[in-house]
Amino acid sequence: MPNIGPGELLVILLIALLVFGPKKLPELGKSLGAGIREFRKGTQGLKEELEGSFREAPAQTAAPAPAQTITAQAVVPPVAPAQAVTPVAPQAVIPQTVTPAPATPVSDDVPRS
Repeated sequence: MPNIGPGELLVILLIALLVFGPKKLPELGKSLGAGIREFRKGTQGLKEELEGSFREAPAQTAAPAPAQTITAQAVVPPVAPAQAVTPVAPQAVIPQTVTPAPATPVSDDVPRS
C-alpha cells in the first residue's frame, strides 16, 4: 500500500474542513487524539501483562506435575436383533414398443403481411 504524501494529506484535510466545518474540526481532532491515547494505554497495559506472564512462566515450570493416566471404556449401545428378510424373486424388464403421437402443426395467430 503506498504511503500518503503531503499532497494527498492536504486534500484529505481540505475535504474534512468542508464536510465538518471550522467549528467542529478541532473537536473531532481532540476526540480522535483522546481515542488514540486510550488505545495506546490499553495496548501498553496488555503488553506489560503479557511480558510479566512470560517472566513468571519459567519459574513455574521448574517442578513439573506428575503425569496422570486416565483410561476410559467405550460404551456400546445394545443392538436390536435383525428381522428375518424374505427374498424377493427378480422380475425381468420387458421392453415395450412406444409409437409417438403425430405432430400437429402450430398455427400463429399473428397475421402475415
